[in-house]
Amino acid sequence: MIILVAAFLLFGVVIGAAAQLPVSVSMVAGAVIAAWLLGFAVREHHSRRAER
Repeated sequence: MIILVAAFLLFGVVIGAAAQLPVSVSMVAGAVIAAWLLGFAVREHHSRRAER
């Protein structure tokens, strides 16, 4: 339960920080994170396919 509380606290801090940034900076940061996650997913997909 304490992990859930800590996660919500961290989420609130991140959202609060994003609210202070200009929209363009938030959009660029979101795009960078999305690209990183997509690259990670593609890499994991290819590595699991190679194991078969």
